[in-house]
Amino acid sequence: MTYGRQLTTAAILLAAPCALWAAAPASPFDLSPSQQTQVAPYVRLLIGLSLLTFVPAALVAMTSFTRIIVTLSFLRHALGMPETPPNLVLITLALFLTFFTMGPTLERSYGEGVQPFLDGRIGTSQALEKSVEPLRAFMSAHVRDEDLSSVTELARVAPAEGAAAAPLRVLVPAFMLSELRAAFVAGFIIFLPFLLIDLIVAAILMALGMMMVPPVSIALPLKVMLFVLIDGWSLLVRAIGGIYG
Repeated sequence: MTYGRQLTTAAILLAAPCALWAAAPASPFDLSPSQQTQVAPYVRLLIGLSLLTFVPAALVAMTSFTRIIVTLSFLRHALGMPETPPNLVLITLALFLTFFTMGPTLERSYGEGVQPFLDGRIGTSQALEKSVEPLRAFMSAHVRDEDLSSVTELARVAPAEGAAAAPLRVLVPAFMLSELRAAFVAGFIIFLPFLLIDLIVAAILMALGMMMVPPVSIALPLKVMLFVLIDGWSLLVRAIGGIYG
């Protein structure tokens, strides 16, 4: 599956926020396959470009991007280099990892919802429902029951029988909370070995009476060397990919 198709899938899925609040079956954009051919191409292009504005929100809220980027940010702070690697590098790496981990889900969304819609076999409403269903299954598999209960209580809706039956306006924020919690747990684990190096370096400098020497100036190259020797980037990427595998 090419990245172009993945972006097309994302664009279709971005109408999900609008569908969360739409309860009426009739909608100005609910076009049947026969009506789709009657819509001017420029109108369809305008609608598609409008949906693209929701891409960042859907990427953050409904995929593994949140956990990946927060974990990478924790690693950067654990090394003691809050600006290295730069934000652009981390975001680009997080995007690629997101596409890798979400590949099967996006492939299913494209095959079940986007492709039939582009071929004119189903309407807009059906395409949206079928495209969002794989993402719903992905979020349901990685959401915590505690987070789902908390969001359900805040939203003042009736508790659903399991995460798969929860409405998207409840499932999406609950999934984000679960991803943030998992990222903070991963960040704590990442911090431990580097914190140990900081403590050892500080204790050695104190024992030598070199209290005027900043421990960071000595601990930083040691942490970088350790991270490179253990091939830390590869280990971290494999760990992230294994979580969703």
